[in-house]
Amino acid sequence: MVRIISYKSRQREDGTSFCALEVQGGIEMVLSHKTNQYYATAKKTFISSTFDEETCKALIGTEMSGSIQKQECEPYEYVVRETGVSLILQHRFVYVPENVSDSIIKSSISNSITKFESDLEAFSKNGKYDAVLAD
Repeated sequence: MVRIISYKSRQREDGTSFCALEVQGGIEMVLSHKTNQYYATAKKTFISSTFDEETCKALIGTEMSGSIQKQECEPYEYVVRETGVSLILQHRFVYVPENVSDSIIKSSISNSITKFESDLEAFSKNGKYDAVLAD
Protein backbone atom coordinates (compact mmCIF):
# COMPACT_ATOMS: atom_id res chain seq x y z
CA MET A 1 0.00 0.00 0.00
CA VAL A 2 1.03 3.58 -0.61
CA ARG A 3 -0.46 6.73 0.86
CA ILE A 4 -0.90 10.14 -0.79
CA ILE A 5 1.00 12.52 1.49
CA SER A 6 1.14 15.75 -0.50
CA TYR A 7 1.01 17.27 -3.98
CA LYS A 8 2.96 19.80 -6.02
CA SER A 9 1.89 22.07 -8.83
CA ARG A 10 4.20 21.61 -11.82
CA GLN A 11 4.57 23.29 -15.22
CA ARG A 12 4.69 21.57 -18.59
CA GLU A 13 7.05 22.75 -21.34
CA ASP A 14 4.17 24.67 -22.96
CA GLY A 15 3.62 26.69 -19.76
CA THR A 16 0.39 25.02 -18.61
CA SER A 17 0.29 23.55 -15.12
CA PHE A 18 -0.77 20.25 -13.59
CA CYS A 19 -0.69 18.63 -10.16
CA ALA A 20 1.54 15.71 -9.21
CA LEU A 21 0.55 13.60 -6.20
CA GLU A 22 3.35 12.69 -3.79
CA VAL A 23 2.97 9.09 -2.60
CA GLN A 24 4.89 7.26 0.10
CA GLY A 25 5.33 3.54 0.68
CA GLY A 26 5.44 1.74 4.01
CA ILE A 27 8.18 1.98 6.59
CA GLU A 28 11.44 0.19 5.80
CA MET A 29 14.39 -0.49 8.08
CA VAL A 30 17.79 0.19 6.49
CA LEU A 31 21.24 -0.53 7.93
CA SER A 32 23.51 2.53 7.96
CA HIS A 33 26.94 1.98 6.41
CA LYS A 34 28.44 4.67 8.68
CA THR A 35 26.96 3.82 12.08
CA ASN A 36 26.05 0.15 11.53
CA GLN A 37 22.67 0.98 13.11
CA TYR A 38 19.21 0.61 11.58
CA TYR A 39 17.11 3.62 10.71
CA ALA A 40 13.51 3.93 9.50
CA THR A 41 12.76 5.35 6.07
CA ALA A 42 10.12 5.17 3.34
CA LYS A 43 10.30 5.42 -0.45
CA LYS A 44 8.53 8.39 -2.05
CA THR A 45 7.68 9.37 -5.60
CA PHE A 46 5.34 11.63 -7.57
CA ILE A 47 2.45 10.58 -9.83
CA SER A 48 1.15 13.00 -12.47
CA SER A 49 -2.58 13.66 -12.26
CA THR A 50 -5.43 15.43 -13.98
CA PHE A 51 -6.80 16.75 -10.65
CA ASP A 52 -7.02 20.38 -9.62
CA GLU A 53 -5.41 21.60 -6.38
CA GLU A 54 -8.65 21.36 -4.39
CA THR A 55 -9.08 17.69 -5.33
CA CYS A 56 -5.41 16.95 -4.55
CA LYS A 57 -5.80 18.50 -1.08
CA ALA A 58 -8.85 16.30 -0.46
CA LEU A 59 -6.93 13.17 -1.54
CA ILE A 60 -4.15 13.59 1.06
CA GLY A 61 -4.27 10.56 3.36
CA THR A 62 -5.86 8.28 0.74
CA GLU A 63 -4.31 4.81 0.51
CA MET A 64 -3.86 3.00 -2.81
CA SER A 65 -2.87 -0.58 -3.51
CA GLY A 66 0.56 -0.95 -5.08
CA SER A 67 4.15 -0.19 -4.18
CA ILE A 68 7.04 2.13 -4.94
CA GLN A 69 9.84 0.36 -6.77
CA LYS A 70 13.35 1.28 -7.88
CA GLN A 71 13.70 1.65 -11.67
CA GLU A 72 16.92 2.08 -13.65
CA CYS A 73 17.18 5.21 -15.78
CA GLU A 74 19.71 7.39 -17.58
CA PRO A 75 22.37 8.78 -15.21
CA TYR A 76 21.64 12.20 -13.71
CA GLU A 77 23.18 14.50 -11.11
CA TYR A 78 21.51 14.81 -7.70
CA VAL A 79 22.61 17.28 -5.02
CA VAL A 80 21.87 16.38 -1.38
CA ARG A 81 20.24 19.54 0.04
CA GLU A 82 21.50 19.09 3.59
CA THR A 83 25.18 18.54 2.69
CA GLY A 84 25.58 19.96 -0.82
CA VAL A 85 27.19 16.68 -1.92
CA SER A 86 26.70 15.96 -5.64
CA LEU A 87 25.89 12.37 -6.64
CA ILE A 88 25.39 10.67 -10.00
CA LEU A 89 22.32 8.42 -9.78
CA GLN A 90 21.10 5.84 -12.28
CA HIS A 91 17.73 5.04 -10.73
CA ARG A 92 14.45 6.61 -9.76
CA PHE A 93 11.48 5.43 -7.76
CA VAL A 94 8.14 4.80 -9.50
CA TYR A 95 4.65 3.84 -8.34
CA VAL A 96 3.56 0.39 -9.54
CA PRO A 97 -0.10 -0.67 -9.15
CA GLU A 98 -0.68 -3.95 -7.32
CA ASN A 99 -1.66 -6.13 -10.30
CA VAL A 100 1.08 -5.05 -12.71
CA SER A 101 3.63 -7.79 -13.40
CA ASP A 102 7.40 -7.25 -13.46
CA SER A 103 7.52 -8.17 -17.16
CA ILE A 104 5.11 -5.34 -18.00
CA ILE A 105 7.21 -2.90 -15.97
CA LYS A 106 10.44 -3.98 -17.70
CA SER A 107 8.70 -3.80 -21.07
CA SER A 108 7.48 -0.27 -20.41
CA ILE A 109 10.98 0.79 -19.37
CA SER A 110 12.61 -0.49 -22.55
CA ASN A 111 9.75 0.67 -24.79
CA SER A 112 8.86 4.09 -23.42
CA ILE A 113 7.17 4.82 -26.74
CA THR A 114 4.51 2.29 -27.67
CA LYS A 115 4.72 1.21 -31.29
CA PHE A 116 1.64 -0.01 -33.09
CA GLU A 117 0.44 -0.69 -36.60
CA SER A 118 -3.02 0.19 -37.78
CA ASP A 119 -5.27 -1.45 -40.31
CA LEU A 120 -5.60 1.24 -42.98
CA GLU A 121 -8.78 -0.39 -44.30
CA ALA A 122 -10.49 0.57 -41.03
CA PHE A 123 -10.21 4.28 -41.83
CA SER A 124 -12.43 6.31 -44.13
CA LYS A 125 -10.84 7.20 -47.45
CA ASN A 126 -13.33 9.93 -48.31
CA GLY A 127 -13.46 11.76 -44.96
CA LYS A 128 -16.99 10.52 -44.16
CA TYR A 129 -18.10 7.96 -41.60
CA ASP A 130 -19.66 4.94 -43.32
CA ALA A 131 -21.23 2.54 -40.85
CA VAL A 132 -21.01 -1.05 -42.03
CA LEU A 133 -24.04 -3.03 -40.96
CA ALA A 134 -23.55 -6.71 -40.18
CA ASP A 135 -26.07 -9.23 -41.54
